[in-house]
Amino acid sequence: MKKFAVFSGFLGSGKTTTMMALTKYYTENHAKAAMISNDLGHGVSLVDNKLAQLSGCNATEITDDCICYVNEQLAGVLNSYYADGCELVVSDIPGFGVGALEHVYHGLTEKFPGQFELAPFTVLVEPKTIDLLKDGQSGDLRYLYDTQLTEADLIVLNKCDLIGEDEKNAKLAWLNETYPLAQTVAISAVTGYGLEDLALALRDGTASMRKPDIGYGGEEFLFAMSKMSELYVQYMATVCCDDFDGNAYLMDIAERVKNEIKETGNEIPHLKLLAWEPEGDYGKVDLLGTDRSIEVTHRFERPCVSIAVLLNTSAACPAEKLEEIVTKTVKEISADYQLEITIHKKEALAMG
Repeated sequence: MKKFAVFSGFLGSGKTTTMMALTKYYTENHAKAAMISNDLGHGVSLVDNKLAQLSGCNATEITDDCICYVNEQLAGVLNSYYADGCELVVSDIPGFGVGALEHVYHGLTEKFPGQFELAPFTVLVEPKTIDLLKDGQSGDLRYLYDTQLTEADLIVLNKCDLIGEDEKNAKLAWLNETYPLAQTVAISAVTGYGLEDLALALRDGTASMRKPDIGYGGEEFLFAMSKMSELYVQYMATVCCDDFDGNAYLMDIAERVKNEIKETGNEIPHLKLLAWEPEGDYGKVDLLGTDRSIEVTHRFERPCVSIAVLLNTSAACPAEKLEEIVTKTVKEISADYQLEITIHKKEALAMG
């Protein structure tokens, strides 16, 4: 068996954490597995791939374009993994993912007939997103939320460690009623709950290869994408003397960006900040919206002297404004910590 699965899902749904957890779990309990991190930055290392490597995962990255449009490159990476003994490979796609079912699954099938066994097209969703959809509070992002779930063969309700059993069952019932063509699985990538169910769904299931009418390229799609932008930044931060609290530093940056974006009336569905020392100690924080608290997903174990930082973020905000806010924040917070920074790469992309 040589299976491949795309993990779609909106920003902050936990795609990377789930791929990391599943890759490790599957390798330990079934057969060798691997993951691919994918994003749009040109030659830019991804937070997700670096995090996976720091965590010991079997991982690589595809940058410069969505895997939707580089089927040949994707096929080469998959064949390399299969030659290395992998039986399951999973890949995410950039945070919006609309149209990936057609462009990735159907693209691979048409260009490489019979070569790849496709697992159910998988879409991750977190409890907060379901609340936004049910309550009609998702605003301009509703098209993206709904369309991703409409394309799914398998919907994975992640972050179940944050909700009770009754709420989990209610959300699964709503998903089953609203998206009846998809199988549903409940997991927590953090605690490992439900990973066996997810592993079996991918191992034993197959892609339906259906083509739902999602209005790709239409007015709703273009309007939703016109709101979105992405930013990638890589830099080094070094303290002139003594040491500093790397965890507090990352949290202060995320908090300032959140507040600045909120003041402009825009939204930031996901900001990822990963930093690491030469010895391998690392810290990571995530921001999943201007109305939510900063999440610390991994802490530095000791004070820092010199760190490399990767910042990847997507926002419903003009690219120029997003870049301005983030650049100013990094410089000002670094000055507060008496850090000298050297920016190696910075790229802002307007999605519309």
